Amino acid sequence: MPLGLADTGNENIIKKVGGSPVTRKFLENLGFVAGGTVTVISENGGNVIVNVKGARVAISKEMANKIMI
Repeated sequence: MPLGLADTGNENIIKKVGGSPVTRKFLENLGFVAGGTVTVISENGGNVIVNVKGARVAISKEMANKIMI
């Protein structure tokens, strides 16, 4: 299931990060790596604010749909 569809407040395990090599590298630099945990803090129009590796990160709907949980 893509991260964009996750319920707010639940901790999820990242299964896979998709997209182009540049996109994957960008998301990995933000802390989105397979096996890591991510929690959706809030969602607005598909865009999400998540807690990953102790930091809050805002990502677009398109980026969130590249992260599988």
